[in-house]
Amino acid sequence: MAFTYSPFMKMESFEWDLDKDLENQLKHGVSFSEAQLAFKDSNRLFYIDENHSQIEQRYFCLGKVNDGIMTVRFTFRGSVFRIIGAGYWRKGKKIYEKEN
Repeated sequence: MAFTYSPFMKMESFEWDLDKDLENQLKHGVSFSEAQLAFKDSNRLFYIDENHSQIEQRYFCLGKVNDGIMTVRFTFRGSVFRIIGAGYWRKGKKIYEKEN
């Protein structure tokens, strides 16, 4: 299910677990610092991550970063985006290209 970005979400407010960031870099080749760029894409898409929202609501941001479409999994902690995972995944690319 898609949702729209709201102005109350401050784009510059990001956080993440440093160990999870390193794990993500080793597994997917993407740092969470780089993943923030997906949120700056004016054509970005947001979706609820229904498969991983049992404990807390989680979301996907699909956005163009460099020459690829990045999928970023995140949640909100207060008014902060907490990045949980990121990568260049085919499914996210297909959805992004279909919607844009």
